[in-house]
Amino acid sequence: MRRIGLLGGMSWESSALFYDLLNRGVTERLGGLHSARVLMSSVDFAEIEELQRAGDWDRAGEVLAGEAKRLEAAGAELLVLCTNTMHKVAPAIEAATGVPLLHLGDVTAAAVRRAGLTTIGLLGTRFTMEQHFYVDRIARHGIAVLVPPPEDREVVHRVIYDELVLGVVRDESRTAYAQVMERLVARGAEGIVLGCTEIELLVGADDTSVPVFPTTQLHVDAALDAALREDA
Repeated sequence: MRRIGLLGGMSWESSALFYDLLNRGVTERLGGLHSARVLMSSVDFAEIEELQRAGDWDRAGEVLAGEAKRLEAAGAELLVLCTNTMHKVAPAIEAATGVPLLHLGDVTAAAVRRAGLTTIGLLGTRFTMEQHFYVDRIARHGIAVLVPPPEDREVVHRVIYDELVLGVVRDESRTAYAQVMERLVARGAEGIVLGCTEIELLVGADDTSVPVFPTTQLHVDAALDAALREDA
């Protein structure tokens, strides 16, 4: 089993879910007392969020690249960035280390293709929905990406930062998300990508009429595939 280096803390709520799913996945695959070989660097999300708001993505990339180098030095053989939004700085991380980074955009697109879908709706932070780094990464796999209109993007983003990253899960917000998803379906979305790790704390397959793609679970599954490959 290769040692997985996790870049986490953005937020710790979602990183805790990732760690839980990762270890449960190892136990399911290998049985007995097996658990994941993991190194984690958990940053202070307040510092990262401030850089996000300021649009200082270069500095954010430097911070995460530095953490990635520490994981590499500690023995990580595979890097996993436990956040969708910060894949904006994935190139900086990849340039800083010789350890492969499992890119979540590629993982998500592969799952959509396996499901036979060509058009998906995307929920995530404002950065993920409005900027090109994530949408374009999925689109290069031949998948059309629909994002909510501005008023719905504001709702989705606010719930993430004001509630979910703090561990607050509200029924009213679940209903609001379900309505956003159904409006995407009405525009032609054949599935919904839950493109923020915290969103999986709020909604799932029962909250919409089309398939959902939970990126945290997809990322975990792909990380386990890579870590447990016989040729690894």
